[in-house]
Amino acid sequence: MVVQRVTQAKVEVGGLVVGSIGQGLCVFLGVGAGDTEADAGYLAQKLVGLRIFADEAGRFDRSIRDAKGEVLVVSQFTLYGDVRHGRRPSFSEAAPPAQARELYERFVEEVRAQGVPVQTGEFGAHMTVSLVNDGPVTILAESVPTKSS
Repeated sequence: MVVQRVTQAKVEVGGLVVGSIGQGLCVFLGVGAGDTEADAGYLAQKLVGLRIFADEAGRFDRSIRDAKGEVLVVSQFTLYGDVRHGRRPSFSEAAPPAQARELYERFVEEVRAQGVPVQTGEFGAHMTVSLVNDGPVTILAESVPTKSS
């Protein structure tokens, strides 16, 4: 996931606003072919716990809950675009649409379950995303691969 701290963000599909937030986090979420429900849960907990909002001293010490902010989650398979070879990205590492939708929805549910207001884009649609990055603050977070013994 790519997380941007924003003062506002919105997603439009076909000229209609389908999701909009004020102060909070805009999350671009990519789902990889090997991702699981555990990965979705891990990233949701990581997102809600990220301390990237300033406290009274100006230090990054407040989470999205502490800041009473909102989250806008946008599905984005292009995060898995591999450009190491040639000039056209390969998306072979992205999850198939059915699996990606399931884990995307799981992620959204997990964030909501932690008491954070969530808006979304429209999975699989061509979307126009507008945001005002605050800081700018942009964080890249990945789920931790499970190690087998």
